[in-house]
Amino acid sequence: MKKIVLINGVIAGAIAGGMLFISTPLVRDGMLSFDSGTLVGYTTMVVALSMVFFGIKSYRDQHLGGTITFGKALAVGALITVVASCVYALVWEVCYHTVASGFMDGMADYYLREKREEGATAAELEQYSREMNDMMVMYQNPFIRFGMTVMEILPVGVVLTLLSAVLLRKKAFLPATE
Repeated sequence: MKKIVLINGVIAGAIAGGMLFISTPLVRDGMLSFDSGTLVGYTTMVVALSMVFFGIKSYRDQHLGGTITFGKALAVGALITVVASCVYALVWEVCYHTVASGFMDGMADYYLREKREEGATAAELEQYSREMNDMMVMYQNPFIRFGMTVMEILPVGVVLTLLSAVLLRKKAFLPATE
């Protein structure tokens, strides 16, 4: 099980993390907005975390004779998700210190401008600006940044793990080939 978890988790984390190196410069250069960058990011996470499904199926077919309980499938999927989330967060750390320098300043400017365009009052803009500055200070702590980054991808992995566990516990769903 360890090999399946590690291989599928690392592949999923590398796919999702690799997209950071592509999309972050596009956001910085204005080719993607922060909103469309978010859409690209979460779409990539779903595609990358499809490795959860394939990892559970591989474990079911290769090690359990084609059947798996919901609990065992949940455990395998959760472990793949944890590995993928950690790889993703580690890749973001590298990205953050290379191609994403100034990312937080750009994000704060983007969302402040968006609030202004929505018609926020001067007091609301001041309050929002303070909140963004507080978050930027907090984000400088690598442990907080790592945790926040893990929490971006983890919920996606949890949903896909639950869905995969439900589907793959049925022996008839994509049965193993002899």
